[in-house]
Amino acid sequence: MSADDPTAIAATPAVAIAGGFRLLVMRELALDEGPPAYAVIGQTLVRAPPRSIRHGVAFALAFGPEVMAWLNQALGRPAWRDASGETQRNPRWPGLRWHRAPRAWPGGTLTTEWSADILFPEEADRAAFALAFAEALAGREPVSETA
Repeated sequence: MSADDPTAIAATPAVAIAGGFRLLVMRELALDEGPPAYAVIGQTLVRAPPRSIRHGVAFALAFGPEVMAWLNQALGRPAWRDASGETQRNPRWPGLRWHRAPRAWPGGTLTTEWSADILFPEEADRAAFALAFAEALAGREPVSETA
């Protein structure tokens, strides 16, 4: 499959946006009859949305294990409990927001591109993440560091 194919599932480069990155996660294909079909994009930064949902698609999104380990090491825990027992979110952790955009393909196919916006509150953290995950953000498989 090529990048010009609306059913392609290969990872695509992230798009730089203010404060972070927009990462294509899923493509919704409009069908003439019946419910839409979904193509989950093979990104390595985030886990694929679960396919076990029978009615619709659950847009649960979580970072992959390597990203979670890096975030924990670089930014600290994602949340903690304060003295009163209330959960406090780590303000340095990136936020996630869904973005959708229609796309018309050659040949008349229409899709909706579902992307995750990964937004960092601090520029230094965004820059460090970009450096650490440059290959994945470029849509390429990370190079293994095993010797």
